[in-house]
Amino acid sequence: MTYDFDTPVDRRGTASIKWDFSRRYTGIDGLLPLWVADMDFPACSEVVEALKRRAEHGVFGYTLEPESCYQAVIDWMKRRHGWEIRRGWMLSAPGVVPSLNLALQAYSQAGERVIIQPPVYYPFRESIINNGRQVAENPLRLDGQRYTMDFDQLERLIDDQTRALILCSPHNPVARVWSREELERLVEICLRHGIVILSDEIHHDLVFPGHHHLPTASLSAEAASITVTFTSATKTFNLAGLGCSLAIASDEELRNRFSASLKRIWSDAANAFSAAATEAAYRHGESWLEQVLEYVQGNYRFLAAVLSERLPEARLFPLEGTYLAWVDLRALGYTDEQLNRRIRERARVWLDDGPMFGTGGAGFQRINLACPRSTLERALEAMVRALR
Repeated sequence: MTYDFDTPVDRRGTASIKWDFSRRYTGIDGLLPLWVADMDFPACSEVVEALKRRAEHGVFGYTLEPESCYQAVIDWMKRRHGWEIRRGWMLSAPGVVPSLNLALQAYSQAGERVIIQPPVYYPFRESIINNGRQVAENPLRLDGQRYTMDFDQLERLIDDQTRALILCSPHNPVARVWSREELERLVEICLRHGIVILSDEIHHDLVFPGHHHLPTASLSAEAASITVTFTSATKTFNLAGLGCSLAIASDEELRNRFSASLKRIWSDAANAFSAAATEAAYRHGESWLEQVLEYVQGNYRFLAAVLSERLPEARLFPLEGTYLAWVDLRALGYTDEQLNRRIRERARVWLDDGPMFGTGGAGFQRINLACPRSTLERALEAMVRALR
């Protein structure tokens, strides 16, 4: 089946965070949103049909994920990523960010240190602070057109109060897909210092030609012994409103500690719709995903061409993974406040501004490319006028 991603879907009036609440978040009504990481594309038809069948049943009592759903995940991970996981390693959870909060409680104590690698997904920092832990920063290094991990600084950063590292893989917002060599070096350091790796791999399926996502825990038995992987079908298949995720840990001690933390706030009950959607997506959504990746790659090329021709001061970073473009606008000479004012108030476009991702984000903007080309074109036209 061929999917149509060109025709816009009107999401206004659906209580969409992305489309309906610009005043709540920015103080400005009616912005064209290319910010939060969900897609403006309808889910694949098999997912929609699975949800219809579940809705038509009419009874929505307490639900468990069926074993067939877990098997669909197992099959997907082996087929797409070469990672052979077992049913007993998987724990159902209400979402990746809630899971990270629970993991911080499971693997660290108040006042202890947790490492992040900014500029990075901002809920990482918020989760550490909200749980009374200390943020330890291992900023990414910008080497020309490519971000890399700073392993020397990481070695210096770790002390006897450092308990965990939150890894973003693929990385949001800089769109890196980490290589085997990078991940192996990271694992070696964390093993030596007794650091638990909390590997957020929710973007694991959103990877472009020339790159391959490697689950951190799949590298070796040693890597698996210190890694808890957090993932979900929600980012891959645009199901974020259904709120579901998995924590995967082959190490029994790590799994039991997370499970104990999970039980404090989470029963065994699942969301009836998320279970149906997840299984349908993993069983039938591969063609849809491949078409989405091709379309997003076309949007990236379109963005690159517009910036090159009409805003050459902008520096666009390679899109290895995710559908989020990372753009350096520092050469324009604006402060972050001026950038936001021009983009939001003049262009009336809503992007994620770089400083929200922490150290290294000043002067940058993140653009969501998972939208119809016409939406992207309209936003870029307005932004170029406002920034020139």
